[in-house]
Amino acid sequence: MLIQAFRTFWQRCLLIFCFALFSWGAISLPAYAKVDPYVRNYLQVTDPVPVVMNDRGETRSFSAEDLIKGKNLFELHCASCHVGGATLPNPTVSLSLAALRHAIPPRDTVEQLVKFMRQPMTYDGSEDSLLCREVPESWLSQAEVENLAGFILRAAEKAKGWGIANF
Repeated sequence: MLIQAFRTFWQRCLLIFCFALFSWGAISLPAYAKVDPYVRNYLQVTDPVPVVMNDRGETRSFSAEDLIKGKNLFELHCASCHVGGATLPNPTVSLSLAALRHAIPPRDTVEQLVKFMRQPMTYDGSEDSLLCREVPESWLSQAEVENLAGFILRAAEKAKGWGIANF
């Protein structure tokens, strides 16, 4: 009788544990699964992350959703020339953090990269760039172009091989 009661107790505990585990998974896994594998694994984002907004060092938190939107815009509008952050038309100028930082003017903050996208200049800043398309507000909103810039900067910071030409 005592053995039977002991067995029943542990069966109930196991059942409660399994139910709790299943309930937790049903709540937390869908949110985790919604994060794009590239953003989750290579950019290391599941929770909002700070990205430098300006040359004063101010940051803004970009959510995984913001960076997924930026990634989708990058794939749609930029990836044909900037595969993995390399620049196919000009392999000496990539989207690596070092290259963005050493451009004139620098392009290693969201504001600076947005300014570049709105009015592309050559790497040395001496003239308009003919290799990169201008992105007017009529094409991409401020929020969209900031998400795009946030994606590029996070990829430049975290994604292994980003901006390295492998061809």
